[in-house]
Amino acid sequence: MTEIAPADSLFARLRGAAGEAWQGYTRHAFVRQLGRGDLPEACFKHYLVQDYIFLKHFARAYALAVFKSDALDDMRQAAGTLDALLNEEMSLHLRYCAGWGLDEAAILAAPEAAQNMAYTRFVLERGLSGDLLDLLTALAPCVVGYAEIGLWLAADADSKRDNNPYGDWIETYSGESYQSVARAAIEQLDRVAARRVGNDLSARLPALEATFEAATRLEIGFWDMGLEPAA
Repeated sequence: MTEIAPADSLFARLRGAAGEAWQGYTRHAFVRQLGRGDLPEACFKHYLVQDYIFLKHFARAYALAVFKSDALDDMRQAAGTLDALLNEEMSLHLRYCAGWGLDEAAILAAPEAAQNMAYTRFVLERGLSGDLLDLLTALAPCVVGYAEIGLWLAADADSKRDNNPYGDWIETYSGESYQSVARAAIEQLDRVAARRVGNDLSARLPALEATFEAATRLEIGFWDMGLEPAA
């Protein structure tokens, strides 16, 4: 599998510090079942509904990133992501859900899962109480993690290539369009870190590592939530 993050990037350092939590997230049973194509349909539908709710709060986080940014390039990047989430990705998500028999009314009426609430509010809290670097660090496991998962599933020998009901999902996150989003997030994390703390990350690194690992463990909880209908 192609390495998504340069070895000297802040993201690579944070991922390395997360250790087994990162493996637990990116190689979760939910992910493996997606690749094999044997994830129960009820689980995937449950995940799709909660993911739409998640995207709404993710959009709020990027609105906060605009406010927290000092540099215009960071403001533009956050604003572009916010626009894409609200006016493109959420609409695409609804159309994708419709293919699985889920209409907008049912999605919007669904209660937010506790795991979803815990994760999204954690990200927003890190942004509200910290600075842009704290917020981007909390967002990184999702933004970059899905790109890594997509690449791994696309290359994994156990993944079902033909007639996988979740093939479109794998293609989305392994595809160049999403991979470019992840690369931009990795680059922005480095850029913001350089502006905020310079070359010496030692004072900030422990707190950033804690934020990254906590968000990663909340991602694990999100996958666990996705498997609940099969429990």
